[in-house]
Amino acid sequence: MHLAELNIGRLLAPTDDPKVADFMDNLDRINGMGKRMPGFVWMSEGSGEPGTGNTENNIGDDPQLVFNLTVWEDLKSLESFVYKTLHAKFMDRKAEWFEALDQRHFVMWWIPEGHRPSRDEALAKLDQLRTLGPTPDAFDWDFMRAGHAPDPTA
Repeated sequence: MHLAELNIGRLLAPTDDPKVADFMDNLDRINGMGKRMPGFVWMSEGSGEPGTGNTENNIGDDPQLVFNLTVWEDLKSLESFVYKTLHAKFMDRKAEWFEALDQRHFVMWWIPEGHRPSRDEALAKLDQLRTLGPTPDAFDWDFMRAGHAPDPTA
């Protein structure tokens, strides 16, 4: 099994606005670092145009509601990237670029090796988490760390 994760956010301004320029200017750098991390498997990507990441693949009709969807070999690999690399410094600055959402915006779930989740599948997992709370089928960091969604790769 591999670990999929979805993180959504609503940018404070359009992707070409100076308010989010520092985020957009570093997107390829941070995504590239993630792709080189041990345990990285796959990332949903946009057109491949420099500096766009996956931001052109927005959610619904809102061009500022963007998502990041990745797959990792295990929790340890994802956790290492999120909290122990330059990514953590940018995550600490998220309030500079993203609105505070009033509902859950991050979900993880186990998938079979080789599976590449779609945006719709990932959004359904997020909706499941929002509706039911954390379960072994759709969970957050706290649920996972408490051992309620055991890492099948450990």
